[in-house]
Amino acid sequence: MVTDQDIARWRLRTQHLTEPAPDARAVVRGLLAVQGENRQQAGWAVACRTVRPRAAELDALLAAGDVVRTHVLRPTWHFVAAEDIGWLLELTAPRVRPVLLRQLTELHGWAPAELDRAATTVCEALAAQPDQDRGQLGAALAERGLAASGQVVMLLLGLLELDRLVCSGREREGTHTYAPFDDRVVAPRRLEREEALGELAWRYVAGHGPATERDLAYWATLTLTDVRRGLDRCRERLETFTHDGRTYWHTPGSAPSGPGTPAGHLLQLLDETYRGYQDSRMVLDAAGVVPRGREAAIGMALVDAQLVGSMRRTVGTRVRFDVVPYRPLSTAEEAALEEAAGRYGAFLDHEPELRIHR
Repeated sequence: MVTDQDIARWRLRTQHLTEPAPDARAVVRGLLAVQGENRQQAGWAVACRTVRPRAAELDALLAAGDVVRTHVLRPTWHFVAAEDIGWLLELTAPRVRPVLLRQLTELHGWAPAELDRAATTVCEALAAQPDQDRGQLGAALAERGLAASGQVVMLLLGLLELDRLVCSGREREGTHTYAPFDDRVVAPRRLEREEALGELAWRYVAGHGPATERDLAYWATLTLTDVRRGLDRCRERLETFTHDGRTYWHTPGSAPSGPGTPAGHLLQLLDETYRGYQDSRMVLDAAGVVPRGREAAIGMALVDAQLVGSMRRTVGTRVRFDVVPYRPLSTAEEAALEEAAGRYGAFLDHEPELRIHR
């Protein structure tokens, strides 16, 4: 019989945390979309899933436009392969776009005519000079008499990303920039809607399974009706099992027979192991030791696919990882976290320091 921990171990294997992918490109394509708000920590979310974790791999993909960092799904930042971003936005943006539009019009009081002028201003500015950051584009808006707060500029650019007018440009000294979508995404795949629903369901399960239909609906911001239509299109390629009253979808194969390697992981709370699900997220806490309610932690300490503590990362001359355990840790669990800190420190080229607060 499959347990919560079996499912959690299975997901870590599927997501390349215990069976690393060859490179960053394979990680992004395999997961279809990797949540990426905090650029540095999101870079680790990709790199830690590879055989040789290196920041330069993802940096090169973003610089070349092979991967874009843009708003899609829920809506929030994600890394997505350029070949996939077109059909993924076309399928999901109609559900996501109204969220940003309501904030701009109802919360910040922007009229449709103002939004049209602002969109034209941004697109013209980027056509004349791509790879501009948010501050530069805010200044361009102000020159046209469209003074906007930083929050409004962020929402406006998110809306233009969903409309496939802009996307990430080339980073400039670690600063995110924007460029015209058509300049950066030159050959996007085009899929009919029903085909896209099937592609989405297949790619999500292949990269995140086992997962439930409600997990997919949350992740993709789609209705359950659309999710079920997508799963039905790829049903013959998938398998299912029932656990704790839920039906889980997965690619053919069986659950891991025991712990995976590496056993310890230090990840941000936005990592796909956590944020990639909602309905069945807490298989990560089979023992029920993690406090429920409002998310107070910003990072996770995992051992053998289970949440054992919250984690905070501080980068200075060294990189310090402060872990507050949810329960007493064994010597082996502490050793697994020490090893995880070592991998993360090597990625950052900083000496690691793990502090477990007992």
